[in-house]
Amino acid sequence: MKKYSTYREAGVNIDAGNEFVNQIKPLVRATLRPEVRKEIGGFAAAFSLNTQKYRQPLLVSSTDGVGTKLKIAFMADKHDTVGIDLVAMCVNDIIVMGAEPLFFLDYFATGKLANEVAVKVVEGIAEGCKQAGCSLVGGETAEMPDMYTPGEYDLAGFTVGVVENESVIDGSTVTVGDRIIGLASSGLHSNGFSLVRKIIFEQLNLNVHDEMPLLGDGTVGDVLLTPTRIYVKPLLNLIRSVSIKGMAHITGGGLLENIPRVLPDRCKARIDMSTWKRPAVFKFLQEQADIEEMEMLRTFNCGIGLALICSPQDVESVLSMLKGQGETAMLIGEITERLEGNEAIEFV
Repeated sequence: MKKYSTYREAGVNIDAGNEFVNQIKPLVRATLRPEVRKEIGGFAAAFSLNTQKYRQPLLVSSTDGVGTKLKIAFMADKHDTVGIDLVAMCVNDIIVMGAEPLFFLDYFATGKLANEVAVKVVEGIAEGCKQAGCSLVGGETAEMPDMYTPGEYDLAGFTVGVVENESVIDGSTVTVGDRIIGLASSGLHSNGFSLVRKIIFEQLNLNVHDEMPLLGDGTVGDVLLTPTRIYVKPLLNLIRSVSIKGMAHITGGGLLENIPRVLPDRCKARIDMSTWKRPAVFKFLQEQADIEEMEMLRTFNCGIGLALICSPQDVESVLSMLKGQGETAMLIGEITERLEGNEAIEFV
Protein backbone atom coordinates (compact mmCIF):
# COMPACT_ATOMS: atom_id res chain seq x y z
CA MET A 1 0.00 0.00 0.00
CA LYS A 2 1.37 3.40 -0.97
CA LYS A 3 2.12 5.73 1.91
CA TYR A 4 1.21 9.42 1.64
CA SER A 5 3.21 11.89 3.67
CA THR A 6 2.79 15.23 1.80
CA TYR A 7 -0.12 17.26 0.47
CA ARG A 8 1.37 17.05 -3.04
CA GLU A 9 1.41 13.25 -2.90
CA ALA A 10 -2.31 13.43 -2.09
CA GLY A 11 -2.87 15.47 -5.25
CA VAL A 12 -2.73 19.10 -4.08
CA ASN A 13 0.12 21.24 -5.40
CA ILE A 14 0.42 24.37 -3.24
CA ASP A 15 3.37 25.65 -5.26
CA ALA A 16 1.34 25.49 -8.48
CA GLY A 17 -1.45 27.39 -6.74
CA ASN A 18 0.93 30.11 -5.63
CA GLU A 19 2.38 30.38 -9.14
CA PHE A 20 -1.16 30.66 -10.53
CA VAL A 21 -1.87 33.60 -8.22
CA ASN A 22 1.30 35.32 -9.38
CA GLN A 23 0.34 34.78 -13.02
CA ILE A 24 -3.10 36.32 -12.67
CA LYS A 25 -2.09 39.36 -10.61
CA PRO A 26 -1.59 41.57 -13.71
CA LEU A 27 -5.01 40.50 -15.03
CA VAL A 28 -6.67 41.38 -11.74
CA ARG A 29 -4.77 44.66 -11.39
CA ALA A 30 -6.04 45.82 -14.78
CA THR A 31 -9.67 45.67 -13.52
CA LEU A 32 -9.26 47.58 -10.26
CA ARG A 33 -11.31 50.68 -9.56
CA PRO A 34 -9.90 53.41 -7.30
CA GLU A 35 -12.12 52.26 -4.44
CA VAL A 36 -10.30 48.92 -4.05
CA ARG A 37 -8.10 49.05 -0.95
CA LYS A 38 -5.98 45.93 -1.35
CA GLU A 39 -4.61 43.86 -4.21
CA ILE A 40 -5.10 40.11 -4.62
CA GLY A 41 -3.24 37.87 -2.17
CA GLY A 42 -4.69 38.88 1.20
CA PHE A 43 -7.30 37.03 3.21
CA ALA A 44 -10.10 39.30 1.98
CA ALA A 45 -10.74 42.27 -0.29
CA ALA A 46 -11.70 45.76 0.86
CA PHE A 47 -13.74 48.25 -1.13
CA SER A 48 -14.30 51.82 0.00
CA LEU A 49 -17.81 52.94 -0.92
CA ASN A 50 -17.95 56.65 -1.71
CA THR A 51 -20.62 57.76 0.75
CA GLN A 52 -20.45 61.32 -0.59
CA LYS A 53 -21.74 60.09 -3.94
CA TYR A 54 -24.90 58.45 -2.59
CA ARG A 55 -27.61 59.73 -0.25
CA GLN A 56 -29.15 56.33 0.52
CA PRO A 57 -26.96 53.67 -1.10
CA LEU A 58 -28.52 50.26 -1.56
CA LEU A 59 -26.16 47.33 -2.11
CA VAL A 60 -27.34 44.78 -4.66
CA SER A 61 -25.73 41.35 -5.02
CA SER A 62 -25.93 38.33 -7.29
CA THR A 63 -24.27 34.95 -7.68
CA ASP A 64 -24.36 32.58 -10.63
CA GLY A 65 -22.40 30.09 -12.71
CA VAL A 66 -21.90 29.11 -16.33
CA GLY A 67 -23.65 25.73 -16.17
CA THR A 68 -23.02 22.94 -18.63
CA LYS A 69 -21.73 25.40 -21.23
CA LEU A 70 -18.44 24.54 -19.53
CA LYS A 71 -18.69 21.09 -21.11
CA ILE A 72 -18.35 22.74 -24.52
CA ALA A 73 -15.22 24.56 -23.36
CA PHE A 74 -13.71 21.24 -22.22
CA MET A 75 -14.53 19.57 -25.54
CA ALA A 76 -13.12 22.45 -27.60
CA ASP A 77 -10.18 23.06 -25.23
CA LYS A 78 -11.12 26.73 -25.36
CA HIS A 79 -11.23 28.46 -22.00
CA ASP A 80 -10.90 32.20 -22.62
CA THR A 81 -14.61 33.04 -23.02
CA VAL A 82 -16.42 31.21 -20.20
CA GLY A 83 -15.10 33.79 -17.75
CA ILE A 84 -16.95 36.48 -19.67
CA ASP A 85 -20.10 34.36 -19.36
CA LEU A 86 -19.54 34.07 -15.63
CA VAL A 87 -19.33 37.82 -15.13
CA ALA A 88 -22.23 38.48 -17.50
CA MET A 89 -24.63 36.17 -15.69
CA CYS A 90 -24.03 38.04 -12.45
CA VAL A 91 -23.70 41.69 -13.51
CA ASN A 92 -26.65 41.55 -15.92
CA ASP A 93 -28.77 40.39 -12.99
CA ILE A 94 -27.99 43.48 -10.93
CA ILE A 95 -28.02 46.08 -13.71
CA VAL A 96 -31.71 45.28 -14.26
CA MET A 97 -32.31 46.78 -10.82
CA GLY A 98 -30.38 49.87 -11.85
CA ALA A 99 -27.30 48.88 -9.82
CA GLU A 100 -23.77 49.64 -10.96
CA PRO A 101 -21.49 46.61 -10.42
CA LEU A 102 -18.64 47.53 -8.08
CA PHE A 103 -16.65 44.37 -7.58
CA PHE A 104 -16.59 40.70 -8.51
CA LEU A 105 -15.21 37.50 -6.99
CA ASP A 106 -14.85 34.09 -8.58
CA TYR A 107 -14.66 30.48 -7.40
CA PHE A 108 -12.63 28.08 -9.57
CA ALA A 109 -12.66 24.42 -8.55
CA THR A 110 -10.83 21.55 -10.21
CA GLY A 111 -9.36 18.15 -9.45
CA LYS A 112 -5.83 19.03 -10.53
CA LEU A 113 -4.81 22.62 -11.22
CA ALA A 114 -3.58 23.23 -14.78
CA ASN A 115 -2.23 26.76 -14.66
CA GLU A 116 -2.40 27.39 -18.41
CA VAL A 117 -6.12 26.57 -18.42
CA ALA A 118 -6.89 28.44 -15.21
CA VAL A 119 -5.10 31.57 -16.44
CA LYS A 120 -7.18 31.51 -19.63
CA VAL A 121 -10.35 31.32 -17.52
CA VAL A 122 -9.25 34.30 -15.42
CA GLU A 123 -8.38 36.23 -18.58
CA GLY A 124 -12.03 35.89 -19.55
CA ILE A 125 -13.22 36.91 -16.09
CA ALA A 126 -10.98 39.98 -16.20
CA GLU A 127 -12.29 40.88 -19.66
CA GLY A 128 -15.86 40.54 -18.41
CA CYS A 129 -15.10 42.81 -15.46
CA LYS A 130 -13.62 45.41 -17.81
CA GLN A 131 -16.76 45.28 -19.95
CA ALA A 132 -18.88 45.75 -16.83
CA GLY A 133 -16.65 48.39 -15.25
CA CYS A 134 -16.22 46.45 -12.02
CA SER A 135 -13.15 45.27 -10.11
CA LEU A 136 -12.05 41.66 -9.87
CA VAL A 137 -11.03 41.81 -6.22
CA GLY A 138 -10.30 38.15 -5.50
CA GLY A 139 -11.74 34.69 -5.29
CA GLU A 140 -10.95 31.10 -4.46
CA THR A 141 -8.99 28.48 -6.37
CA ALA A 142 -9.83 25.03 -5.02
CA GLU A 143 -7.77 22.01 -6.04
CA MET A 144 -9.75 18.95 -4.95
CA PRO A 145 -8.43 15.59 -6.11
CA ASP A 146 -11.07 12.95 -6.96
CA MET A 147 -13.89 15.52 -6.99
CA TYR A 148 -13.80 16.32 -10.71
CA THR A 149 -13.17 14.45 -13.94
CA PRO A 150 -9.59 15.06 -15.13
CA GLY A 151 -9.39 18.17 -17.31
CA GLU A 152 -12.65 19.62 -16.01
CA TYR A 153 -13.48 22.43 -13.59
CA ASP A 154 -16.41 24.38 -12.21
CA LEU A 155 -16.98 28.11 -11.91
CA ALA A 156 -19.10 30.35 -9.73
CA GLY A 157 -19.18 34.13 -9.59
CA PHE A 158 -20.31 36.74 -7.10
CA THR A 159 -20.88 40.46 -7.64
CA VAL A 160 -21.93 43.43 -5.54
CA GLY A 161 -23.28 46.70 -6.93
CA VAL A 162 -24.87 49.89 -5.67
CA VAL A 163 -27.88 52.02 -6.54
CA GLU A 164 -29.63 54.92 -4.84
CA ASN A 165 -32.54 53.55 -2.83
CA GLU A 166 -34.94 55.95 -4.58
CA SER A 167 -33.63 54.91 -8.00
CA VAL A 168 -34.14 51.14 -7.74
CA ILE A 169 -35.78 49.72 -10.86
CA ASP A 170 -38.24 47.07 -9.68
CA GLY A 171 -41.20 47.21 -12.06
CA SER A 172 -43.55 48.67 -9.46
CA THR A 173 -44.43 51.67 -11.68
CA VAL A 174 -45.13 49.62 -14.82
CA THR A 175 -48.62 50.30 -16.11
CA VAL A 176 -50.94 49.48 -18.99
CA GLY A 177 -49.78 51.18 -22.18
CA ASP A 178 -46.07 51.01 -21.42
CA ARG A 179 -43.79 49.62 -24.10
CA ILE A 180 -41.30 46.75 -24.06
CA ILE A 181 -37.93 47.13 -25.76
CA GLY A 182 -35.66 44.17 -26.41
CA LEU A 183 -31.87 44.16 -26.60
CA ALA A 184 -30.43 41.54 -28.91
CA SER A 185 -28.50 38.64 -27.45
CA SER A 186 -25.20 37.43 -28.85
CA GLY A 187 -26.58 33.91 -29.17
CA LEU A 188 -27.40 31.23 -26.63
CA HIS A 189 -25.69 33.12 -23.79
CA SER A 190 -25.41 30.62 -20.89
CA ASN A 191 -28.76 28.86 -20.69
CA GLY A 192 -30.26 25.72 -22.17
CA PHE A 193 -26.98 23.90 -22.75
CA SER A 194 -28.10 20.61 -21.25
CA LEU A 195 -30.60 20.40 -24.11
CA VAL A 196 -28.21 21.92 -26.66
CA ARG A 197 -25.56 19.30 -25.94
CA LYS A 198 -28.05 16.46 -26.32
CA ILE A 199 -29.18 17.77 -29.71
CA ILE A 200 -25.78 18.72 -31.13
CA PHE A 201 -23.56 15.92 -29.86
CA GLU A 202 -25.88 12.98 -29.26
CA GLN A 203 -28.76 13.38 -31.71
CA LEU A 204 -26.79 14.94 -34.58
CA ASN A 205 -23.41 13.42 -33.66
CA LEU A 206 -21.56 16.64 -34.46
CA ASN A 207 -18.09 17.57 -33.23
CA VAL A 208 -17.07 20.91 -31.72
CA HIS A 209 -14.57 21.31 -34.56
CA ASP A 210 -17.11 20.72 -37.34
CA GLU A 211 -17.96 23.58 -39.66
CA MET A 212 -21.71 24.11 -39.65
CA PRO A 213 -22.86 27.15 -41.70
CA LEU A 214 -26.47 26.61 -40.64
CA LEU A 215 -25.42 27.35 -37.06
CA GLY A 216 -23.55 30.54 -37.92
CA ASP A 217 -19.97 31.56 -38.63
CA GLY A 218 -17.11 29.35 -37.47
CA THR A 219 -17.09 25.89 -35.97
CA VAL A 220 -19.77 24.34 -33.80
CA GLY A 221 -17.60 25.14 -30.78
CA ASP A 222 -17.13 28.76 -31.85
CA VAL A 223 -20.88 29.30 -32.17
CA LEU A 224 -21.79 27.57 -28.91
CA LEU A 225 -19.04 29.35 -26.95
CA THR A 226 -19.99 32.84 -28.11
CA PRO A 227 -19.87 34.74 -24.80
CA THR A 228 -22.91 36.23 -23.12
CA ARG A 229 -23.40 39.91 -23.90
CA ILE A 230 -22.78 42.29 -21.01
CA TYR A 231 -25.32 45.16 -21.01
CA VAL A 232 -24.03 47.12 -18.03
CA LYS A 233 -22.39 50.21 -19.55
CA PRO A 234 -25.08 51.01 -22.16
CA LEU A 235 -27.80 50.62 -19.53
CA LEU A 236 -26.01 52.73 -16.94
CA ASN A 237 -25.75 55.51 -19.50
CA LEU A 238 -29.39 55.05 -20.45
CA ILE A 239 -30.89 55.16 -16.95
CA ARG A 240 -29.04 58.38 -16.17
CA SER A 241 -31.04 60.12 -18.90
CA VAL A 242 -34.34 58.25 -19.33
CA SER A 243 -36.82 56.83 -16.84
CA ILE A 244 -36.87 53.04 -17.14
CA LYS A 245 -39.68 51.31 -15.23
CA GLY A 246 -38.59 47.68 -15.35
CA MET A 247 -35.91 45.43 -16.79
CA ALA A 248 -35.55 41.67 -17.14
CA HIS A 249 -32.42 39.65 -17.82
CA ILE A 250 -33.52 36.82 -20.09
CA THR A 251 -31.79 33.80 -18.57
CA GLY A 252 -33.12 30.43 -17.36
CA GLY A 253 -36.84 30.38 -18.04
CA GLY A 254 -36.45 32.40 -21.22
CA LEU A 255 -38.79 35.16 -22.29
CA LEU A 256 -41.75 33.23 -20.98
CA GLU A 257 -40.77 33.35 -17.32
CA ASN A 258 -38.41 36.30 -16.93
CA ILE A 259 -40.44 39.24 -18.23
CA PRO A 260 -43.40 38.50 -15.89
CA ARG A 261 -41.01 38.68 -12.91
CA VAL A 262 -40.98 42.49 -13.16
CA LEU A 263 -44.70 43.05 -13.80
CA PRO A 264 -47.31 44.17 -11.26
CA ASP A 265 -50.22 41.76 -10.84
CA ARG A 266 -52.52 43.93 -12.95
CA CYS A 267 -50.21 43.95 -15.97
CA LYS A 268 -49.60 41.58 -18.85
CA ALA A 269 -46.78 41.61 -21.41
CA ARG A 270 -47.82 41.26 -25.05
CA ILE A 271 -44.82 40.28 -27.19
CA ASP A 272 -44.85 40.63 -30.98
CA MET A 273 -42.63 37.82 -32.26
CA SER A 274 -42.32 39.40 -35.70
CA THR A 275 -40.32 42.36 -34.42
CA TRP A 276 -36.92 40.65 -34.38
CA LYS A 277 -35.04 37.94 -36.23
CA ARG A 278 -33.76 35.02 -34.21
CA PRO A 279 -30.07 34.12 -34.57
CA ALA A 280 -29.53 31.08 -36.77
CA VAL A 281 -28.60 28.80 -33.87
CA PHE A 282 -32.12 28.97 -32.42
CA LYS A 283 -33.80 28.12 -35.71
CA PHE A 284 -31.35 25.26 -36.24
CA LEU A 285 -31.98 23.74 -32.82
CA GLN A 286 -35.75 24.08 -33.08
CA GLU A 287 -35.92 22.46 -36.51
CA GLN A 288 -33.45 19.66 -35.83
CA ALA A 289 -35.10 18.60 -32.59
CA ASP A 290 -38.69 19.58 -33.48
CA ILE A 291 -38.91 21.72 -30.33
CA GLU A 292 -42.33 23.24 -29.65
CA GLU A 293 -42.46 27.03 -29.68
CA MET A 294 -43.41 27.43 -26.03
CA GLU A 295 -40.55 25.13 -25.04
CA MET A 296 -38.18 27.38 -27.00
CA LEU A 297 -39.53 30.45 -25.23
CA ARG A 298 -39.08 28.96 -21.76
CA THR A 299 -35.64 27.45 -22.40
CA PHE A 300 -33.76 29.99 -24.54
CA ASN A 301 -33.53 33.74 -24.91
CA CYS A 302 -34.49 33.32 -28.61
CA GLY A 303 -32.46 36.38 -29.58
CA ILE A 304 -33.48 38.80 -26.81
CA GLY A 305 -30.93 38.97 -24.01
CA LEU A 306 -32.57 41.72 -21.99
CA ALA A 307 -35.96 43.45 -22.02
CA LEU A 308 -36.81 46.84 -20.59
CA ILE A 309 -40.08 48.68 -20.05
CA CYS A 310 -40.62 52.40 -20.49
CA SER A 311 -43.39 54.92 -21.14
CA PRO A 312 -44.58 55.29 -24.77
CA GLN A 313 -43.17 58.81 -25.02
CA ASP A 314 -39.68 57.56 -24.13
CA VAL A 315 -39.45 54.80 -26.73
CA GLU A 316 -37.65 56.78 -29.42
CA SER A 317 -35.15 58.20 -26.94
CA VAL A 318 -34.42 54.77 -25.52
CA LEU A 319 -33.95 53.18 -28.92
CA SER A 320 -31.75 56.04 -30.12
CA MET A 321 -29.51 55.97 -27.06
CA LEU A 322 -29.07 52.20 -27.12
CA LYS A 323 -28.33 52.06 -30.82
CA GLY A 324 -25.89 54.94 -30.40
CA GLN A 325 -23.94 52.76 -27.97
CA GLY A 326 -23.74 49.81 -30.32
CA GLU A 327 -26.72 47.81 -29.09
CA THR A 328 -29.27 46.21 -31.38
CA ALA A 329 -32.53 47.32 -29.80
CA MET A 330 -36.11 47.08 -31.02
CA LEU A 331 -39.66 47.66 -29.82
CA ILE A 332 -40.99 44.14 -29.17
CA GLY A 333 -44.22 44.62 -27.26
CA GLU A 334 -46.46 46.48 -24.88
CA ILE A 335 -48.09 46.19 -21.47
CA THR A 336 -51.78 45.38 -21.49
CA GLU A 337 -54.33 44.74 -18.77
CA ARG A 338 -54.14 41.35 -17.15
CA LEU A 339 -57.48 39.85 -16.26
CA GLU A 340 -57.81 37.63 -13.21
CA GLY A 341 -56.74 34.08 -13.97
CA ASN A 342 -54.88 34.99 -17.16
CA GLU A 343 -51.19 34.44 -17.85
CA ALA A 344 -48.82 37.36 -17.34
CA ILE A 345 -47.41 37.13 -20.88
CA GLU A 346 -48.68 36.33 -24.36
CA PHE A 347 -46.92 35.95 -27.70
CA VAL A 348 -48.47 37.05 -30.97
